[in-house]
This record gives sequence, C-alpha cells and structure tokens, in this order.
Amino acid sequence: MPRYIAGWKSMGFDGRFTLVLIGWIAALLATLVALAFAIATPDLAAARIVAVALVIGAGYGVARHVDRTNRTVGRFVEALHFGDFATRFDRRGGVGFAALGQSLDEAMRRLQAQRDRAADEQRFLETLVDDMPVALLTIDHRGAVQLANKAARRLFAGHGGTRPADFAVYGETFAARLAEDGERSAELLLLRSSTGPQRAIVRSASLERLGLTSRAVTVEPVQGTLDAIEMATQTDLVRVLTHEILNSLTPVTSLASSAAAVLDDDPPDLDLARTAVGTLARRAEGLEHFIRSYRTVANVPDVRLKQFQAEPFLRDLDRLFAADWPDLQLDITVTPDLVIDADPDLLAQAVINLLRNAAQATREAGRGSQITLTVAGDNGVAKRLTLADSGNGIPEPQRRDIFLPFYTTRAQGTGVGLNLVRQIVIAHGWTIDVAEAPGGGAEFRLYLG
Repeated sequence: MPRYIAGWKSMGFDGRFTLVLIGWIAALLATLVALAFAIATPDLAAARIVAVALVIGAGYGVARHVDRTNRTVGRFVEALHFGDFATRFDRRGGVGFAALGQSLDEAMRRLQAQRDRAADEQRFLETLVDDMPVALLTIDHRGAVQLANKAARRLFAGHGGTRPADFAVYGETFAARLAEDGERSAELLLLRSSTGPQRAIVRSASLERLGLTSRAVTVEPVQGTLDAIEMATQTDLVRVLTHEILNSLTPVTSLASSAAAVLDDDPPDLDLARTAVGTLARRAEGLEHFIRSYRTVANVPDVRLKQFQAEPFLRDLDRLFAADWPDLQLDITVTPDLVIDADPDLLAQAVINLLRNAAQATREAGRGSQITLTVAGDNGVAKRLTLADSGNGIPEPQRRDIFLPFYTTRAQGTGVGLNLVRQIVIAHGWTIDVAEAPGGGAEFRLYLG
C-alpha cells in the first residue's frame, strides 16, 4: 500500500483523497449489505429504514467527496481558461490534492510572472513606438488608417477620418501611397502641413497579424535636414568660389594697375604695357575658363541605363589610358562575363577622370608606376569598382573636400573632375568613397548599387 501511495504522490496526488474515497465506498458497501440482511430477515422493518438511510448517507458521502474535487478542479481550469493566474488551488474541505495543488499553484505563479514580464515588455515597446521621432501609421485589412504614435498625431493633426482619401489634404501622392497595397521602398514626397510644404521620406511594409494582412507606413520629415545640408553645401560652394575667383582677380587687378601706370608715363613704355596687357588677357581667359567649368558642374547628368559587358568596356579604357600615359602601368582585374548596369558613356567619363587623377598622383610621387582597376560583383552583375594608385595618397582631413566643386590641391587643377565623378555616381543612385590604398596611395571605391 505505501508503494501505491508513493506512486500517487509522484503524480501530484497524496493518499488522503484515495483513502477517504475507499472509506466512503466501504461504508456504502457495508450499508448495502446491512440493508440486504434487513430485507431478508422478517420483523426488521425499523432496521430496514435505518439501513436505507445509511445507504443514502454513504452514497451521498461518496458523491459529495467526488463532486467537491471535481468542482475544485473545474474552478481552477476555468480560471486558467480566462487567464486568471491569481487563482490558487483550493485544498480545503478534504479535497486531498495537496501535492497536486502545490504544483498547480507553483505553475500559476510562474505563469503570472511570465505574464507580468510580457506586460512590462509590451508597455516598453508601446512607449518606444509612441515616443519614436518618426511618424508611424498603420493600415488594417479594411484600409482604415490609424495614427500609431505621437509623431504621427502631431504631423497629421489637420484632417478628420481614417480613409486614405482623408489624407489628401497633406498631398494627393501621399494619399495614393496610403491606398496602395504591398511594400514600397523609401520615397521622397512633398507634404503640405500647417507650417508649410516639407519633404519627407515615406516607407511602407506589409505585416501579418492574426491571419490578416496590414501595412505599416513611416513618415520621416527631412526638410530641416535638407535645408541644413543645402546651407552647408552653399557655404562650401561660396567658400571655394570666392577663393578661386579672388585668386584669379588678384593678378588681374595688379596687371591692370601696372598697365595703366605704364601708359600714364611720358613717354609710355609700350613694350612693357603690351606685355602687361597680354598677361592680363591670358589671366582673363583663365577666369573665363573657370566660370565655364562652373557651368559644366551645374548641369545634372542625364542617365540612360543599359546592361553591357564589363570586360570589353574596361579594355577600351585601358587602350585610352595607354595612349595618354604610356609610361604608367594599368592592371585591370575583372570577372569574365560580368555585366554592368549603368550609362556606359557617363561611367566611362567618371572612370577616365579617376584614371587621370591616379596617373597624375602616381607620376608626382615618383615612387612607382602601377595603377590597379578592379571590378567585382555577385551573380554576374558588377557591384563594386575599385581604382588604386601608388601616389602619395589623400590625407584624412581632405577626403571630404576633394569632391567639392573647384577644390584642388594642384597648381594646374580645376577642381572639376572629382565633382563630376561624384555627380555621375549620385545620378546612378550609387555611392563613392576614398581610402588609403594597400600600397600607400589613394583608393577610390564606387559601389554600383
């Protein structure tokens, strides 16, 4: 018997429930035997009545013992069904499930702790979403638009309704984007607001929730950032322009004064005046060339994309380079059958400018003659173009300025070439950076998508 009780305890039961149940069943059997004896024996009418009462009482005891346990377990399961993790197992009244109740109570405490942690995490995420500086809108499967955080409620406070069409007050294109299904990559849109028109980056993504598809749309106003960038660009441009124009005007002014002074002499020194005026004309021509170069920089390249083979494209550039710089070595590395998705004419112009800079830097350094041009990619499509020289390199503080228009460190440079390279790169949607080459020179990297 102790072995069976130990088995019951291992299942979460103690022996009390079973022993009490056996006792009631034994009592019921005994009263049934007594009732049968009273019925079989004559002249025991009173004993029969007592026996019947005892049978009913024993049966009631068995039913009550089992029913109380069932009701206790039922209430506990119902509490679980409704998520009431504060409920504890009722072990009063002789239920007899002390070990089971203890295990269930411990499980309930763990579930309650997990729910509390999940609630804390949910509150944190809700606060994070609500306080994030980017406006967030959600669109459910019925097309209803909800403002999901404070930034969205501040930005879109001038309308009523939840339909995408209700947001047309901020821009028809924006309302059309809200009405579209599916995902959309970052897009720069012009929005109308109470503070005036402003540009914003709009992104959308599809989400699955409870088996239904919804969308999340983020709106990040960038007008202030763009204005700051524009002002910084204008400041840099004015700084470079004034520097270059003053550098050109200073000798022009000096030569003009010298020529006027010579002509005022009696008699005038015509040879000296002629020399001064000739020099003045050449300097004026140089200033005109500079201004024409500025007009070239101001033109945005018109990109016409097409796919073409990388290897023959680079071999043509190799022949052009060899014709202009026969004393320098250009090593080209390219995977066979690699294709480039670009405007071939604009890309050739950009690479030629980079090759020219690399050749000049390599020749000026006088410590090597090797220039490497590498094109690498994935799945047969070019993704990166790298050009490294063996010159003196570009100091870290100057790497940001070299792409500015008219910025140059060479006496004969115009500062236009690298700016045009950057314009071509940006027009393609690519990026460009410059670092130190393995051999100590400069390494330009074009990331082609």
